Amino acid sequence: MPDPHPPTGAGLLPDGLHESIRPGTALLRLTTTHERQGILDGAWWPRSRDVATELPGLITALTERLGPITRIGLDSTAWNELPTRITVNDRVVRIDSFSTGDDTALVTRGDQDLFTLLVVPPETPVAAARSAMAEAVHTDNPKQARQILLDTATDRPLATGS
Repeated sequence: MPDPHPPTGAGLLPDGLHESIRPGTALLRLTTTHERQGILDGAWWPRSRDVATELPGLITALTERLGPITRIGLDSTAWNELPTRITVNDRVVRIDSFSTGDDTALVTRGDQDLFTLLVVPPETPVAAARSAMAEAVHTDNPKQARQILLDTATDRPLATGS
């Protein structure tokens, strides 16, 4: 069960252009409520598909807001290469690999507390990424990650009235 009182500093991170984030940081948004009613708890927009480059920033940002992270589950088809563990700030974080293609990262804090993040593909245009991240952090969001990415894609055809 999640900690009803997240560490100080928990909340939405400011919006910023994907390209303006300094190296070693993560573009991340988290929900700010104590209740977890939606499917997703947040969203992450990595800049590349290189886990060794991207994951330390995510783990650091999550640790600052949620406490120590013990595991992260990632879709093996979305990354260039997945190690079984990574050390960040002298802490070992295990990496679980799955091939479901569901555009999520599963984050474990402690032994059982699980958070699900939408993973926005690195090549996503800024406007679409911001829209997807904003939708993912809505408290009552009923959509799966894949559907959010489809709904917010800027290159999808516009619906026409019948």
